[in-house]
Amino acid sequence: MAHQRSGDDVTAAKLDRLHAQLADAVADLVTGEDWTRALAFAARFRSRSFNNTLLIWMQHAAAFEQGRVSAPTPTYVAGFRQWLRLGRSVDRGQPGYMILAPVVRRFASRTPQVAESWRMLAPREAPQRGEAVQSRLVGVRPAYVWDASQTSGAPIPEEPRPRLLEGEAPPGMWDGLATLVRARGYSLRLVDSDRDLGGANGMTDYLTRSVAVRGDIDPAARVKTLAHELAHVELHGPDHPEASLHRGIGEVEAESVALMIGAAHGLDTSSYTIPYVATWATSVEGKTPVEVVQATGERVRSTAVAILSQLHTAQVGAGDPPGLSRQSAQGRPWERSLDASPHTGSHRRHVARSTTAGPVL
Repeated sequence: MAHQRSGDDVTAAKLDRLHAQLADAVADLVTGEDWTRALAFAARFRSRSFNNTLLIWMQHAAAFEQGRVSAPTPTYVAGFRQWLRLGRSVDRGQPGYMILAPVVRRFASRTPQVAESWRMLAPREAPQRGEAVQSRLVGVRPAYVWDASQTSGAPIPEEPRPRLLEGEAPPGMWDGLATLVRARGYSLRLVDSDRDLGGANGMTDYLTRSVAVRGDIDPAARVKTLAHELAHVELHGPDHPEASLHRGIGEVEAESVALMIGAAHGLDTSSYTIPYVATWATSVEGKTPVEVVQATGERVRSTAVAILSQLHTAQVGAGDPPGLSRQSAQGRPWERSLDASPHTGSHRRHVARSTTAGPVL
């Protein structure tokens, strides 16, 4: 006699499949060129986590190979209900791309400094008088998104795209990056040539809290270099003791952040140089290469997004269809996942609770 699988079993199987697909996608990032292409793609879908970006990339490529979509790369992705709100509907027979969506719950405590005192509130339960309330990521569940090419309906407005001549820097990008460097307490200067920097295009000195960039290279190269040095300021040095956990991949992180910032401004990413992935992905003791790549990708993405959000420059879209507002997700990274389709249900896989915001999904 056949037994029908429970909803929890089905969800668990979907999550197992998602994690297996994600591990395969990460393992496929073998060369520096592979990593560069993945980050350039992630720059255009930077409202998604690095993991979900890879899942969308891989599933769309498979859909293109099967002839279900007309272009090799997606344009905009959104959830089933989100497309409906924009006047479009998913075409019949078009399966969505499965991603990881967050499960967030509210916790309350009268003594928030005591970790054991927090209790989970029921969905509509009000906290008691005097209780502090905190939202936490408690698990993940499968959800679905669809590319614009899988939908029909109201026209999607065209967003303006930055157009740059070779060697030209995006308007306002240098000034914006320079402002951020100085806001971190670092001085900034241009030097005559690479001879002043030991052959490098740029240099960050943590002891003197200074950044130097070559002044004899074209404007595009200068802003790329400044973005690289700003990434060092944001991620490394004595202000960031956790950077010691990432020893050996600091340059990878800095160049990767610069790549994503450049890609978001329409700069050519072919000039960015990332070492062979198999070299730096094995440099963190106690972590598998897949874990290192995932963690590095998310650190790069979140740092690049934070910098981009502070630049008043023309940038390519972040992967959301024009007209879709998700402002409520700002500052609450677990909410940046898209709506689940009506078919996903509310089942979930729980993860360890934390008193801080969970990872972006």
